Amino acid sequence: MPDHDRVEGAAKNLGGEIKEAAGKVTGDGKLKAEGRADQAEGKVQNAVGGLKDTLRDHRG
Repeated sequence: MPDHDRVEGAAKNLGGEIKEAAGKVTGDGKLKAEGRADQAEGKVQNAVGGLKDTLRDHRG
């Protein structure tokens, strides 16, 4: 089972993509920027979760 950070990070990334798309459609630059920030945060959190998974798998 994937680490909680991977799941949560993937969800943040997806939410950020939706937020960015909504910002593009509505012309809301702030919403678009928030979406990009959420995506970046989600990608980092996903990477941390992946590292935790790797460490856990190597321990036994």
